[in-house]
Amino acid sequence: MSDSRTPAQIEADIVRRRGQLAETLDEIGVRVHPKTIVGDAKARVASRVDQTAGRAFVAVNRTVAGVRAPFVGHDGAPRLERVVPVALLAVGLVGLLVMAGRPAKRRKG
Repeated sequence: MSDSRTPAQIEADIVRRRGQLAETLDEIGVRVHPKTIVGDAKARVASRVDQTAGRAFVAVNRTVAGVRAPFVGHDGAPRLERVVPVALLAVGLVGLLVMAGRPAKRRKG
């Protein structure tokens, strides 16, 4: 089995392959460099945090929409027949908590 290439072609092939090998070694050097590894790890963590924050936002948004829905009409106006009783109940509870937190006054006698 003989090679039909000329010595000049073989030499050109060797030069080309050396260049490819040098590029590959440079790329490997960049990939295994500590700064690259740390940067990649930071990017993966940031991506996961972004995904988690996005999921949390969607969950909170759904919850808020679910709580808000009974108190707001289709046009976005408050439904007073539902808002007023809840507001009065909240004011009453806060009042009871304030009164319960105060020390009892002693009578002088």
